[in-house]
Amino acid sequence: MKGRLPDEFRGRTKRFAAQVIRLFVKLPRSREEVRILCKQLLRSGTSVAAQVREASRARSGEEFVSKLGGALQEADESALWLELLREECGIDPDLTQPLESEADELMAILTTMINRTKQK
Repeated sequence: MKGRLPDEFRGRTKRFAAQVIRLFVKLPRSREEVRILCKQLLRSGTSVAAQVREASRARSGEEFVSKLGGALQEADESALWLELLREECGIDPDLTQPLESEADELMAILTTMINRTKQK
């Protein structure tokens, strides 16, 4: 455990970021809309892990909740880009849906962490 969050959760968000990077590398960027959405996904998907890492070093409960809230927003944004790539750009669901599911699970975990911290 480093700081306020278990290594397991920090590792999970880092794996999510790594999977986003791998998807980014795989996707065709010959179409402008795919290229733009890919860049947005790369930024938000890697930001989830960065925000979680910052949250683990938070100096107060308020800062912890704020950083987790940032991670939650980035995970939600990542889910949106993944949905758009699949639904509007015709990207194979086999490529996007595992990441969409993980983004949903991360959002549920982050929401629980935020709510529990606020209740203390």
